[in-house]
Amino acid sequence: MIFEQLSIPGAYLIRQKRIKDDRGVFVKTFHEELFRRAGIRMDIRESYYSISHKNVLRGMHFQKPPHHHEKLVFCMQGKVLDVFLDLRKQSPTFGKTASVELSGNEFCAVFLPKGIAHGFLSLEDDSLMYYNVSSVYSPEDDSGILWNSFGFDWKIESPVMSMRDRNFAAFSPNLCEF
Repeated sequence: MIFEQLSIPGAYLIRQKRIKDDRGVFVKTFHEELFRRAGIRMDIRESYYSISHKNVLRGMHFQKPPHHHEKLVFCMQGKVLDVFLDLRKQSPTFGKTASVELSGNEFCAVFLPKGIAHGFLSLEDDSLMYYNVSSVYSPEDDSGILWNSFGFDWKIESPVMSMRDRNFAAFSPNLCEF
């Protein structure tokens, strides 16, 4: 595994080793000791996945303290534009975004520390995103930021979204509790 620090402190692009032979491909997605050597300590408490059609935008989601969490995300199939927004008031990149394209062909993951809002735009039909998180979902601490309120150019005007995601509040420093 190769860990590349992204422009938001604590966020990493992780290039995963793949083994390919006549049977197909094998990829190790998590190795505690390698993560620790990279400075990442994550206890996985819950896992889930989503499958999205092209032009579906999911986000920008986060959990408020005390149920905020680290997140390790993979695109297992298809392709997505993965976007994250730093909500940590003490961070030098507070209010700033970063993004990466993830695809089922690239064998990469993104690690996000606590205090980061996360979302993605599906660039292909049947994009499968897999998530590992360090806390169990808490409905009362579940929150989000309106997708087009923080200056990121998604390069789409009318994404397919849930009503919940369309109704999130616009980004504001006062919205953040981190």
